[in-house]
Amino acid sequence: MAAVKACGPVLSRPVTFVTGNAKKLEEVRSILGQSIPFQSLKLDLPELQGEPEDISKDKARLAAIEVNGPVLVEDTCLCFNALKGLPGPYIKWFLQKLGHEGLNNLLMAYEDKSAYALCAFSFMNGPGAEPITFLGKTPGKIVPARGPTDFGWDPIFQPDGYEQTYAEMPKEEKNTISHRYRALAQVKSHFAEAGYIFQSDP
Repeated sequence: MAAVKACGPVLSRPVTFVTGNAKKLEEVRSILGQSIPFQSLKLDLPELQGEPEDISKDKARLAAIEVNGPVLVEDTCLCFNALKGLPGPYIKWFLQKLGHEGLNNLLMAYEDKSAYALCAFSFMNGPGAEPITFLGKTPGKIVPARGPTDFGWDPIFQPDGYEQTYAEMPKEEKNTISHRYRALAQVKSHFAEAGYIFQSDP
């Protein structure tokens, strides 16, 4: 006797990915492809403080209320091991104030230039639901800036096992090893296993 496939949770509409960053959106679209129906929206959410996973969850809670539907949010960190994980979730502000050279200078007094890129995605089915968080991590080191400077701190991060910085890599290659790719692989697996049903589905 054939097993009856159970219906998954119903989503009233496509997932809203919250971002105002065109380059980030381009990467997410490239990595997710058609696996999850989503739309993007820029929201001015408060800048939160704390550990990456907690920040991501709190952003999801705020975004779900604003959107009144299913949301996917992302928080990206660049963590220097010599600085015990800083700048971490505050990398955007460090980069704005210090630039690529200034970020390198933070490590000038340390032999340890190792770092890791961390991406925290949180998904919420809607307001009142519990956020589910997916963490992706890529180890590497901080180097003087190389490559195009149009995408954040990519020019100063060289992943372990590679001679190129994120910025120097072909997009297709970066999107198979990056922190964002590793977190989104978990997002895709979650959606596949949970069997979400979109209301527009037949």
